[in-house]
Amino acid sequence: MNTKLLGDSMEKKNQMNGISRRKFLQTGATFVASTVVAGFGASKILGAANTASTVRTMKYVTLNNGIKMPILGFGTLYLTGSDGEKCISDAITVGYRLIDTATIYNNEDAVGAGIKRSGVNREELFVTSKVWVDDSGYEKTKTAFETSLEKLGLDYLDLYLIHRPRGDVKGSWKAMEELYKEKRIRAIGVSNFEPNQINEFFADSEIKPALNQIETHAYFQQPGAHEFLNQHKIQMQAWSPFAQGRNGMFTNETLSEIGKKYNKTNAQVCLRWHYQRGIVTIPRTSQIAHMTENLDIFDFELDATDMNAISGLDLNTTQFPEWE
Repeated sequence: MNTKLLGDSMEKKNQMNGISRRKFLQTGATFVASTVVAGFGASKILGAANTASTVRTMKYVTLNNGIKMPILGFGTLYLTGSDGEKCISDAITVGYRLIDTATIYNNEDAVGAGIKRSGVNREELFVTSKVWVDDSGYEKTKTAFETSLEKLGLDYLDLYLIHRPRGDVKGSWKAMEELYKEKRIRAIGVSNFEPNQINEFFADSEIKPALNQIETHAYFQQPGAHEFLNQHKIQMQAWSPFAQGRNGMFTNETLSEIGKKYNKTNAQVCLRWHYQRGIVTIPRTSQIAHMTENLDIFDFELDATDMNAISGLDLNTTQFPEWE
């Protein structure tokens, strides 16, 4: 899929997702507003005093090179221009410290502006970007990395990923290994790689990937990939923990029944489920209420019955066939 088609497709999915989630919040979970206000305080929604407590609450994973990474972050797909800048600033203000972007998102400049606008020190943030297929190969990856840094207005990245297992990935990885050794990237990894591709590609690599960002959610749980990555000490990250609301995830009855037990929404149940399995998530939203809602997952625990019920939702198939 070329850049324009991908952008058009993603924008359409974004619009559909926004509608489905708003309908859910208005009809099936009217308690969300009180949960947000009571759990975080009005000052949290306005981006004020409670940010420090949210940051203290945040949990972390340790990557295979010893670097600590927030287990819950903020995705920026579709968030472009001045609106995107505001969303990124809002997300950081309410407590997110992991920010995920990519060259193909065409928003690294907005992300950089949002980071600056937030006023939070660079050292407090964990920023990820990705090299796209068109820039695969040694020289192109070096150039793409410099372009990303310039757009973001940063001196280094915390994590840099190969976005897809396409093109000259070995050349890209060699360039990334050099940038890592130069301390311009704190960790390097991949995205959308299957276990056999990791085994084949990295057999002769000097540095093991720290992370693999893949599609995983209640409808496509990928237990085999999860087990493989755990065995090889490669962190699993979900790039779409809600499947963008597809297949009725925000109104799914199983998730709703579990949520009622804890006074939580389907979205919060999903994120807690990921968290308890040690998976990093990067939910994306343009709404401050949703941002704060997504952060409010560390004050309850799903029991074994809940976890088994969610396991039963697995359809064992991608919910994004157009992106394959």
